[in-house]
This record gives sequence, C-alpha cells and structure tokens, in this order.
Amino acid sequence: MREVVMLVASLLACVLGFASLALAMEPHWRQVRGDVPIPRPTVIVLRVLGGVALFASLLLCLRVDHASMASLVWVMALAGAALIVAFTLAWRPRMWAWLVAWTK
Repeated sequence: MREVVMLVASLLACVLGFASLALAMEPHWRQVRGDVPIPRPTVIVLRVLGGVALFASLLLCLRVDHASMASLVWVMALAGAALIVAFTLAWRPRMWAWLVAWTK
C-alpha cells in the first residue's frame, strides 16, 4: 500500500511540475491569467518549482523500486503527466489558476 501511495504522489508531482513549467511560458500564462503580464521573477519561481517537482517525482519512484524499474516508471509518469497538462490546457486552462493564485 505504501508503494501505491508513493507512486500516486510521484504522478501528482509530475503533473504539478509540468503545469508549473507550462505556466512559466507566456502563451499558457495568458490562457490561465488573461491579459495580465507575467513578471520575470514569477517565471523563475515557476521554473524552479517545476524542476523541483519533477526531481521529487524521480526520487519517489526510486524509493519504490530499483533504479532500472524506477526510471521506466518515472518516464511513463512523465508522459502521462504531460498529456494531462496538455489536455487540460487545451480543454479548461483556467483549472490551473489555483497554481498561480499567489501571484498578483
């Protein structure tokens, strides 16, 4: 059961990481926040948070399995998370607004 929770947390970290990286880009930022320009410090924070979240997901996968299996599971989680974020941005981009609610 512990392994399942860690793998779900890894997938969630991948989704949040890719969403952060996507929102650090001007077109996706405008989809979510409208015509509010994205400040440069916000871009840097979102990129760092995205990278940290993806690295955390790798570490979670490595805690569950040995390195060769963990890397395979991580790559599959990356692919699934990328699809989730891409489809959400295409379908309902404002669903990610809570992720950048701390910006003004």
